[in-house]
Amino acid sequence: MIVDGRAIAEDIYAELEAACGKVLRQARLGIVVCGDDPVIHSFVRIKERSASRLGVEVVREDVPRSATTDDLIAATKRVAGAAEAVIVQLPLPPHVDTEAALRAIPKEKDADAINPALSEEERLVHAPVALAILEILRRSNVEIRGKRTVVVGKGRLVGTPAALLLRRHGTHVKVVTRSEGSLDDISDADIVVLGAGNPGFVTPQMIKKDAAIIDAGTSESGGKVVGDADPACAEKAALFTPVPGGVGPVAVAMIFKNLCALAEAAK
Repeated sequence: MIVDGRAIAEDIYAELEAACGKVLRQARLGIVVCGDDPVIHSFVRIKERSASRLGVEVVREDVPRSATTDDLIAATKRVAGAAEAVIVQLPLPPHVDTEAALRAIPKEKDADAINPALSEEERLVHAPVALAILEILRRSNVEIRGKRTVVVGKGRLVGTPAALLLRRHGTHVKVVTRSEGSLDDISDADIVVLGAGNPGFVTPQMIKKDAAIIDAGTSESGGKVVGDADPACAEKAALFTPVPGGVGPVAVAMIFKNLCALAEAAK
């Protein structure tokens, strides 16, 4: 089955409007954007469109690519002062200390649950991509407890939070990176979560028949956004999320689920 992430996102928006529409219409989402990369700006526009449909005001601050770490920290603090939840759009330029910039996000306003200083006790929400992965598996009736799961990649947006949340829900998780684990582990996995940003590197020959392939890896190839899995994997997998149109739309919807939770907690 090829997952229609846009349809799942539509269902989530309808549920959000019914359950916490009033809260969302009174809430503000802050977004800090650095530079003029068209791919980054396209991701921000998607979030802005979703905010608009839910009646959420977006407080956006753009800083030039030449901005320093201190500039990013200052912008984040300004946005945080005017919003109930904050996103610092990644990636930041190489000269910026990303960890320092993310630490400027108030923990109680961290829509991406990405502040490196955030402890489990302080966590009010989970990373949107990790939540999206669980939501897709749940709505697709995939039993995850006790299943062998391989998470490829250990990034702050996909791999690390996905492994954390999947373990919490009872899966046996192996993490594979360039320096940890082996891609051979994929062949025995019931669930494969991809977040490496390596176009099409997972082929049908590498996966188990009827595995669930959750592709949250995104990169640009030939002017298009593509995933980590060869689309031909869909023919062998029991469940397959395409890129684009799979995990991405659901993850954006989860940002607004987090916004609702953070706004409620702040009351």
